[in-house]
Amino acid sequence: MKDHDFPDKTTIKAVPYGIYDVVHNQGFVYVGTGDTAEFAVDAIVRWFERKDRPTFKNERKLLILWDSGGSNGSRVRNWKRQLQQQLADRFGLEVMVCHDPPGTSKWNPIEHRLFSCVSLNWAGQPLRSLSRMTALIRGTVTTMGLQVKASVLKGNYPLKIKVSNAEMAELALTRRKICPQWNYGIHPRSSNSSKQ
Repeated sequence: MKDHDFPDKTTIKAVPYGIYDVVHNQGFVYVGTGDTAEFAVDAIVRWFERKDRPTFKNERKLLILWDSGGSNGSRVRNWKRQLQQQLADRFGLEVMVCHDPPGTSKWNPIEHRLFSCVSLNWAGQPLRSLSRMTALIRGTVTTMGLQVKASVLKGNYPLKIKVSNAEMAELALTRRKICPQWNYGIHPRSSNSSKQ
């Protein structure tokens, strides 16, 4: 298994998506084999639905701090559409997204407070399967109390999904005044939306 390398038909490309709860110092990592916007949002949905995650009072808003590249980049239309459909509309959540500007992801808490610890835990270990990788991720703990949970997300996440201008216009997306290209909110489109 290779993480960042040239495609090879004999190996699996692992895609770990991490969610880091800064308040409770807990990490949740979902490992899949396709780097798509749908996979990224599915990981957030699975985390939100977990019975064992710490909850907050009146969970009507969700703040997502994210980098600006890849399948969940600030310009990726399907990322915004999936957030609208799978989080805002489905759970009645107001989703606020703040992307880090390009080249600054190393200051993102998920990089230096979650994945740096995961990297130290699996250093020198051969990642020969998704189950071995998730086991090593789950074994990550720190003296500061970080706990990490991990699981494999199996699913079909098609590549190169096109989202038309008309579909973008239907999103309940509002841009923030400060750095609107990186900061925006997505609101539920129906008053009938409710948290499940």
